[in-house]
Amino acid sequence: MSWFARTEIAEVIRATLDEREVTYDQVADNAYVVRLEGTHRLLTAVRLVVGDQSLLVEAFFVRKPDENAEAFYRFLLERNGRMYGVHFAIDARGDVYLIGRLPLLAVTPDEIDRLLGCVLTYADETFDAALEIGFADSIRREWQWRTSHGESVENLRAFARITDQVELDDDVESAGAGGRHRRRS
Repeated sequence: MSWFARTEIAEVIRATLDEREVTYDQVADNAYVVRLEGTHRLLTAVRLVVGDQSLLVEAFFVRKPDENAEAFYRFLLERNGRMYGVHFAIDARGDVYLIGRLPLLAVTPDEIDRLLGCVLTYADETFDAALEIGFADSIRREWQWRTSHGESVENLRAFARITDQVELDDDVESAGAGGRHRRRS
C-alpha cells in the first residue's frame, strides 16, 4: 500500500481516538500507543501500528507465569476460540500479549472502536483468573508482606480467597497504604 494510503489510515485512527476521547500518544508516523483503563487490569497499553497491508493491534497482557504454566496457557487458549479481532499469543520468553491484525481496507472508526473494546474487555475480564492460575504463590507472598508491613491490600482484594486472609477490617482505606488489616481465623 502506498505512503499516501497509510497516511490516510493514520488520520482515521487519530480522528477516531480524538472523537472518542481515548488517551493516546503518537510514537511514530504510523504508530500509536492507546491507554485503556479497566476495572481488574487497571491499565492496558495498546499499540496500533499501520503497516503496508494491515493494522497491527498489540497489547501486553501479563508476563510468563511463575507456576502452573500448562493450566495458565490452556486457560488463555480456550478463550481464543470465542474472541473477536484479537487473540492471546506468547513471545519467545512466554510473556502473553493480545494480538490482532486488521486489513487496511477494513480500518474504519467503528472497527477501531470495536477492536479497542475487545482488547479492554478480554484483558479486564481474564486478568484476575489468569493471575490466580499463574501467580497464586506470588500473590500470597505479596499479601503477607503487605499485611505484615501495614500496607494496603486493596488492589489484591480479588485474591482474598486464595490467601489465608478471607476478611479485611471494615475500616480498610480504599486508596493508598496505611489501612489496618487484621488476620482472621
